[in-house]
Amino acid sequence: MITPFLTHLWSVSLELSPWLLLGAIVSGLIHVLLPNDFISRHLTGRGSIMKAVALGVPLPLCSCGVIPAGLGLKKDGASDGASVGFLISTPQTGVDSILVSAAFLGWPFALFKVAAAAITGMVGGMLTETLGGPRKTFEGDATNGGHTHQNMLIAGIAHADDVIRSIWGWLLFGILISAAISTFLPPSTMASFSTWGPIITMLAVLMISLPLYVCATASVPIAASLVASGMPTGAALVFLMAGPATNMATIGAIHRAFGGRIVAIYLGTIVTGSVGLGILYDAWFGTQVTGGTVHGDHDSMWAVASAVLLFLLFLRYATDDFWRWLKTRQTLNAPISASQVVLEVQGMTCGGCVSRLERELKEASGITSATVILDPGQAIVDGELDAAQVAKLIEDAGFKAVI
Repeated sequence: MITPFLTHLWSVSLELSPWLLLGAIVSGLIHVLLPNDFISRHLTGRGSIMKAVALGVPLPLCSCGVIPAGLGLKKDGASDGASVGFLISTPQTGVDSILVSAAFLGWPFALFKVAAAAITGMVGGMLTETLGGPRKTFEGDATNGGHTHQNMLIAGIAHADDVIRSIWGWLLFGILISAAISTFLPPSTMASFSTWGPIITMLAVLMISLPLYVCATASVPIAASLVASGMPTGAALVFLMAGPATNMATIGAIHRAFGGRIVAIYLGTIVTGSVGLGILYDAWFGTQVTGGTVHGDHDSMWAVASAVLLFLLFLRYATDDFWRWLKTRQTLNAPISASQVVLEVQGMTCGGCVSRLERELKEASGITSATVILDPGQAIVDGELDAAQVAKLIEDAGFKAVI
């Protein structure tokens, strides 16, 4: 069984890697070309919901990245409707997710998923504006702002690297699970789902997806393997809509920022929209799929080079995370010196946030060393700067510092 598993693992990697890397490059271009003051100028007032959704759909942000970004819109003055529309639409899709979905499940599915993200984002935003009640003041996480590097190429590459770093664990998990499903799950197992009826199947998938963190890009191989094994394609759409848009962390953050009424609107929109659009997809396109997840000739030099590069990146991220964990343990156990500044940092949600903030601090003039810790959120800085100056650097990087 090991050889078939490794064969499927390599096949999935060849399918995923080129599109993922291309999507990350496009996300870097979007990042450097979007003006830093775009949010304050365009995501308030009339048309703000449509603009927020239009911005959010192509952005490759999963739940861990969309929380500080979406809540930052609200803090910066965006309407609740625009913020909720962004929070609903953004994690469901993205440039990388669109390309990976097309590679695994076809362009009709990928484009339908884009439309589904836009529709649910617009509906959720408009319902928030109409039924959300009085605006609740929020002094929470700051949004991740634009790049601070002078060189746009460097900034774009750094952002693309951060995008992959922030989800690399889920990407690896998705590839492994997809290969395991293709290897060990009999094709008839998931085919039995169709005997439950489409609505029952989708509700079952929904109940599993709602509380879990599901990455829109990393979960596509899993969904494709399940569809190839017999699960209705509409149920896969539910999985890829509700999973990325909801998890316990997202629900808690939205409740803190917007209140219980808007949480109910948020969840109701996603639940109703995903099931309804899943039924609509099956009615329009049916549920027939090809015999496997991987199709076509993917043994090209570009696909092989992309797969090798992706796994080298995974190795680099794993090594960095291990050394960062070791350094964090040593830092927490060491006494604080008089030259060090220790600040609480709010708004970090993943290793990518930690890596980016630590890099920003180390590049700043007057800082000799910097250690950023995710849990508890802290920045321990050594150098010539005082607490207020370090706090400003943290705020400029897109997070909230508490002195």
